[in-house]
Amino acid sequence: MAKTLRRSGGNGGITKPDPYATTAAARKGKSKTAAANNIFKMNTDIGQHILKNPGVAQAIVDKADLKQSDIVLEVGPGTGNLTTRILEKAKRVIAVEQDPRMAAELTKRFQSTPATAKRLELILGDVIKMPELPYFDVCISNTPYQISSPLTFKLLATSPSPRTCILMFQREFAMRLFAKAGDKLYSRLSVNAQMWATVTHVMKVGRNNFNPPPQVESNVVRITPKKPRPQVSYEEWDGLLRVVFVRKNRILRSGFLGTNSVMEMLEANYRTFCAQRDILLDDGPLDEVIGESMDVDEAGAGDEEWDGIAEMDDEDDLPDFFKEEADRKAKKLQDNPNRKKKGKVAELVRAKVKKVLETDTDLGDKRARLCDEGDFLKLLYAFNQEGIHFS
Repeated sequence: MAKTLRRSGGNGGITKPDPYATTAAARKGKSKTAAANNIFKMNTDIGQHILKNPGVAQAIVDKADLKQSDIVLEVGPGTGNLTTRILEKAKRVIAVEQDPRMAAELTKRFQSTPATAKRLELILGDVIKMPELPYFDVCISNTPYQISSPLTFKLLATSPSPRTCILMFQREFAMRLFAKAGDKLYSRLSVNAQMWATVTHVMKVGRNNFNPPPQVESNVVRITPKKPRPQVSYEEWDGLLRVVFVRKNRILRSGFLGTNSVMEMLEANYRTFCAQRDILLDDGPLDEVIGESMDVDEAGAGDEEWDGIAEMDDEDDLPDFFKEEADRKAKKLQDNPNRKKKGKVAELVRAKVKKVLETDTDLGDKRARLCDEGDFLKLLYAFNQEGIHFS
């Protein structure tokens, strides 16, 4: 035990130890520790929040129900807290890490156990930019929040489908996966996830279980792809959802007929469809152009440019009156007999789209946020029957 008092050699008196010496030594030790930690300072710009709670890490791996024959894809392994536990239960782990520092730390961690290291395949790179994912049975990921959406879509599109995916997400993003038609968080993500997989909640994870703690709470979800896989083209299905969820509070008629870029995309796809089947098209101008002097397009000033990006929900808080008024004006412009007409192919595609929305499905006046999976399937089938495709 350290002495608290010492006898002075000069005057025989008793003196206390120098408190500054102890404080300085503590600072010196702390500075060494800080210097060591700075080598692996987490880059929160790319979503580095290391799961430090061993109990949570073990619970995530247990929920995956791994088999000894499983190949596991781990996205963002970091320092390997999940990897260690996965290797105890699985045949092999394919870890995809973007940060070279973390990749080096992960390799170093398993150097002392060559038998285990042989079962770990480390890929340095961005999982989203990989042309295709290697074969795997299960995906486990403490997902960097910035890639939550693209990673989910990439996993849903993977063929053959994995048996299950256990993924950690920001809480609001996880709730989008469960959202139903009419919910505020209902989106393209909700429809896609529930079309291709069964999504179940696993557990909540507080922010203090991470180093450094993120600004938001997290949830772990299980995504189990449906088997057999629905007999629908993923590209076609997702293409339709991208269009309808650009503005999920607009009626579908406005989303299609009232958006120039969408109609141009459908026209281009229809031309490709006809070319592949040797269907001849009359590509000339209309014999009679009505109201040529009036340069009024399908949606006039209310036209929305579409660039393929979905889940733009900035209309959520707009009062219903204004939404209805905007839809009424857009419909009036669409039905305007003085609208400047385009070529014969463009008008043919327009007529087909109008037929699908108003006659074949009767969904023209419905909003995307209120449509369920059955409505979107009906739309896709009707469009495809008319030769209108989304991919």
